[in-house]
Amino acid sequence: MAARPAPAPGPLAGLRVIDCSTVLAGPYCTMLLGDLGAEVIKVEPPEGDATRGWGPPWVGPDAADGGRTAAYFLAVNRNKRGLRLDLKMAEGVAILRRLLADADVLVENARVGGFARLGFDEATLLALNPTLVHLAISGYGPTGAAASRPGYDFVIQAASGLMSITGAPDADGGGPSKVGVAISDVVSGMLGAVSVLAALVGRERKDGPTPGRGQRIDVSLLGATLASLVNQAQNAFVSGRAPGRLGNAHPNIVPYETFATADGAIAIAVGSGRQWPRLCLALGLPALADDRRFATNGDRVERRAELRPTLAARFAERSTADWLAALDAAEIPCGPINDIVEAFASPEAVELGMTVEQEHPAWGLIRQVGIPFRLAGTPASIRTPPPTLGQDTDAILAELGYAADEIARLRARRVV
Repeated sequence: MAARPAPAPGPLAGLRVIDCSTVLAGPYCTMLLGDLGAEVIKVEPPEGDATRGWGPPWVGPDAADGGRTAAYFLAVNRNKRGLRLDLKMAEGVAILRRLLADADVLVENARVGGFARLGFDEATLLALNPTLVHLAISGYGPTGAAASRPGYDFVIQAASGLMSITGAPDADGGGPSKVGVAISDVVSGMLGAVSVLAALVGRERKDGPTPGRGQRIDVSLLGATLASLVNQAQNAFVSGRAPGRLGNAHPNIVPYETFATADGAIAIAVGSGRQWPRLCLALGLPALADDRRFATNGDRVERRAELRPTLAARFAERSTADWLAALDAAEIPCGPINDIVEAFASPEAVELGMTVEQEHPAWGLIRQVGIPFRLAGTPASIRTPPPTLGQDTDAILAELGYAADEIARLRARRVV
């Protein structure tokens, strides 16, 4: 079988990222940078990133020696080289110093002050590498009474107010609920990647305020999650009241929710004034389009309790497939409620290339989520699968100038 051609260089090709982060927010950020072409070196403690053990499900052998790895780890660690390093030992700190001296980006999520206690305070990093962009991810930011508290996605979803607007209303037996993925971590990782890219552009702009210089970036899970509240936060600011939970309904648009059908459910999103009369005709309820009580979206928001039963009764009369066909023909945004397996198998997801397969030297064939953005001239790419623990340690140390006998001594002392 002919080998696949090497992918074209991505826009970040030639940049080196040192990933000292663990779990999700930081690794997701660095994976995005890796997908865009950067070389990412994942520095893990001797026991490995905690998510290697967050299974099942697992890949790899089931032996008790740690050979197996959780699917969770695979989700955010492709396009990375693996270095196992004990930063509690002086030799480990010295290795990291060599890495950072020639790096473009450092990403870490140590407890506030933890990285400085290893000997990498901002003054030291500046002296070591003035061009380094340093992203520090924390739970609550680097200052204030909560700075020293650990940041966990679930707790942040609760503290940020996100859970208060997620789930069914109390009247329907609901209560505050978390989002189905660790969304605080994911948003923090995305905003971290955005800010890193901005700092790199600023460093390269000769006419900018920081030509040739790196800078520190702080991203907190709490701040990122509060920012993600967008219209719900603005609703609270303007009204002076905390928004409540509406289940699958929208606080500012009606109808924009799910409805039970004769054999399942359907999601509809009537997001413009032109779509409302088309929906009424598609439902066989033309009089609704002329009903002044529901003429504008604002009217429908105010009278959703009057309108919804009429719509719900109509949707319940036919199957999901029937309604999807009728609403698609009327150009009403709608969709089925897929599970995750169904979603990735859908024709739309297949067309987008959102499932990729790679052969892993230790774990066999693995499937992963594809890259959601396409750059025409400098495409993003998935070049390597997630590394086993310490997979590239010897090669990385050799590149840093360590001789074979030095590497052997470091291994004997369990520094690497």
